Amino acid sequence: MDSPLNQNQIQKGIILNAYPDSLGGSISYLTRLLAEKNFSGVFQSLYLLPTVFHSDLDRGFSIIDYHLNESFVTEEDLRQLKSLGIGLKLDIVLNHLSVGAPEFKDLIKHGDHSPYLDFFIDWNRFWEGYGTLNAQGVVIPKAEFKEKLFTRKPGLPILQVPFPDNSFRPYWNTFYQKITLAVPFIEDCRLELNLDQEQSKALFKTIENELIQGNNPSQAIESLGHNVLEVVPIIRRHLHLLGQMDLNAESASVWKYYEDTLKKLRDYGGQIIRLDAFAYLHKAVGESNFFNVPETWQYLNRLQKMAQDLSLAVLPEIHAQYGKHLHDQVSAQGFPIYDFFLPGLIIHTIENRDKAPLIKWAQEILEKGFRLINMLGCHDGIPLLDLDGDPEHPASGDGLLSTNQIEALIEKIVARGGRIKNLFGPDGEKIAYYQVNATYFSALGEDTDKMLLARALQLFMPGTPQIWYLDLFGGTNDYVAADTDQGNHKEINRTNLTHDQIQERINSSLVLNQLELIRLRGHHPAFNGQLEIIDTDVDLIELRWTLAEDWAQLSVDLRQKSFSVTHS
Repeated sequence: MDSPLNQNQIQKGIILNAYPDSLGGSISYLTRLLAEKNFSGVFQSLYLLPTVFHSDLDRGFSIIDYHLNESFVTEEDLRQLKSLGIGLKLDIVLNHLSVGAPEFKDLIKHGDHSPYLDFFIDWNRFWEGYGTLNAQGVVIPKAEFKEKLFTRKPGLPILQVPFPDNSFRPYWNTFYQKITLAVPFIEDCRLELNLDQEQSKALFKTIENELIQGNNPSQAIESLGHNVLEVVPIIRRHLHLLGQMDLNAESASVWKYYEDTLKKLRDYGGQIIRLDAFAYLHKAVGESNFFNVPETWQYLNRLQKMAQDLSLAVLPEIHAQYGKHLHDQVSAQGFPIYDFFLPGLIIHTIENRDKAPLIKWAQEILEKGFRLINMLGCHDGIPLLDLDGDPEHPASGDGLLSTNQIEALIEKIVARGGRIKNLFGPDGEKIAYYQVNATYFSALGEDTDKMLLARALQLFMPGTPQIWYLDLFGGTNDYVAADTDQGNHKEINRTNLTHDQIQERINSSLVLNQLELIRLRGHHPAFNGQLEIIDTDVDLIELRWTLAEDWAQLSVDLRQKSFSVTHS
């Protein structure tokens, strides 16, 4: 077994972030790329996104199981990475599993007799006694409970699940879902129920519409004069579900599943485990069900103990407004944090010649001793809600940027082709902007000088730098991909690069200059020392790292959008 990795070691080395098929279509190509002259020794770790496992949507974050997806990566590929000295950062998706997971398939097949009956969350059972059953068979929480819910999409976070007893039951589904009733349902209804074509079509449209709205279709079936017990078996044959079903963290079997998964990730060579969507895991009546406390801390500590026993470091992933100070709380509990503030701050700094918010954040990192991973782009959008204050508790403090500054930033990125992603309340009302989806290069106006300046600022900020593969190669907004799946704007920044595309760009000044900066950050001893933020003119930034006689300094002129790096 490898030597144990403690939480402090999360600060060491540079992380390349990619899907297993992002570069050249497979890990084997990526491994060869990392061994080439320009790339050799640049990266010390690889954050492989979860299409490395079996999944079915959201580009990996809807896990079917944690076996290797051998169309992209094999165990031999992982051994080759290890031989290059590349450590692995991997995900465990805590809040949910795919409807295609064996556990959920077993629930649909065996219903009340499934060993996974309590593995997922029966919505009506959860809210029993705390709401009213509506005509569509869904418990609507009492107003004082419903208004507290923090949701990620319009409407209640549920998906209707067909049970073998011909009933439908709503199950908790915070994130994505897609419900399709296959067209052959129409012909089967015509033949088996002795309906004409128009009656079959009307039944088809009614049932699909009810399920898409999260309603139990039984009442609608009866209102059309049909027998539910005759129709539901036909629905079960033709119903196609996609979705990420929330796990029941009150179930001992779920925690056994987590433990088994962490062991599997360790055996793949994982060293850092990103805890995806952990803040949604604990659910309780009367809570927002996002970062409920103190239970979320109890869950995190339990997961950290599991990980430490396996010589793994864990990295909680959370998005929240700066003014809520959840980043302070996570850090105070001994965890490293993601610097989701930095991407927007750097764009603001460059575009507005305003260094004050960035310097304020850098000083706070140093004063509070945050251990963090920072980035520019990533598989998600550019986070902007994170920069705001806490609108519910204004007295808690301002954001890193004002609401007006954030909205101006959104407007600029959207004008350059970005797409907005919003958050919604349980009644479907928009409650906040969330992020803008765009490549970082496009967000900067596809200006090479700005991109290099942004990279230099990232690399001289405190924390472990994580590098999105598409940023490295100057990726631009992929509008075709963003529009292929309606509303899935994230694909705008997830373009796979072919061998030919990589070879076309690999010797460009944008790629070579970034690699030179990254190599310096990863190998110069000064970055193991202390950062000094030098007081200078309003349009200048001076960041200097020092360790004994070694030093490295970044000098930025915001007027010229230029910089220089000097070092011992």
